Amino acid sequence: MLPLLEHTKPELYFYEMFFSRSVRTLVTFSSGAATGFLTCYLLFNSLLVYNTKFTSHLLLNNPHGSHLKDPDIHQLMGQMDFHTDLLQHKGEDRSASESLYKKVRVLCWVMTGPQNLETKAKHVKSTWAQDCNKVLFMSSEENKDFPTVRLETKEGRDQLYWKTIKAFQYVYDHHLDEADWFMKADDDTFVILDNLRWLLSKYSPDQPIYFGRRFKPYVKQGYMSGGAGYVLSKEALKSFVDGFKTQKCNHSSIVEDLELGRCMERLNVKAGDSRDTLKKETFHPFSPQSHLTKNRFSKQFWYLRYSYYPIIQGPGCCSDFPVSFHYIDAKQMYVLQYLTHHLRPYGYMYRYNPEETLNQ
Repeated sequence: MLPLLEHTKPELYFYEMFFSRSVRTLVTFSSGAATGFLTCYLLFNSLLVYNTKFTSHLLLNNPHGSHLKDPDIHQLMGQMDFHTDLLQHKGEDRSASESLYKKVRVLCWVMTGPQNLETKAKHVKSTWAQDCNKVLFMSSEENKDFPTVRLETKEGRDQLYWKTIKAFQYVYDHHLDEADWFMKADDDTFVILDNLRWLLSKYSPDQPIYFGRRFKPYVKQGYMSGGAGYVLSKEALKSFVDGFKTQKCNHSSIVEDLELGRCMERLNVKAGDSRDTLKKETFHPFSPQSHLTKNRFSKQFWYLRYSYYPIIQGPGCCSDFPVSFHYIDAKQMYVLQYLTHHLRPYGYMYRYNPEETLNQ
């Protein structure tokens, strides 16, 4: 039996070593595979999340999709004052702009909420809102320090049209005589008031009319995009408020811009053409880079079907006198403020005189 035992021990040792190495190899392979899979998952997931955040506004095939809760991935801390270096523009002739400021009085009210005051609304307040003749920030809560107007509504997408109705009613009750035109904008909309005043200067505030980025479905004369902002004449504002008193309009729908357009049509308030003298758009429902990039929007994207006038994608998209852009984050607010009010190419004259083009 001894020889047998001596012969068996090496065999058992060999099998034990073979089994042990196999287990170690299997464990090592499994660990490596799991680590590699986890790394790839985290990498692609982070890229997917970032890409979704960056393009969420354009992927949704819904012109009335919510954007109020989108996270601001480039949140800006603090705020800046772009009006401290006006001395460097001392020699500029701003007589036309200053004259229109007095003749075409615009009250701006900004749709916001308590959750957006620090991340969005305060940057609106520091930039383009300073060019309004009067500015109000409308919210569901009063903030005396900011300040905001409390509309006695709740927050949420289903409250947007109700907030719009209440805001215009508040303006009518408290500020009707302080302006001739009444602009509604979101807290992620950038507005160039000088260009807006030029557009409005050709019309009378006593005419029932309103302007914005004109969409065509569901309403015969079209309706104005909520995100790009829209502006009502004084007569249009009176008609809108009166429309609820006479029950010609109601707030049964939650779709703000579409329902306001239906109300305007019932009240015989005209949907005006906001394009410039070259028939280029001035109100824009997306950011500049979205409009200026050719083929940015796919053929299936809702925007191409909704626009009242033919869309041009790329550099020819937009007027040289744009009024508004939408989906503008805090940093872009200051970039646009700089580009529209401070950037000056040396010796450069504007491309065309809109008044001369109008008379041709």
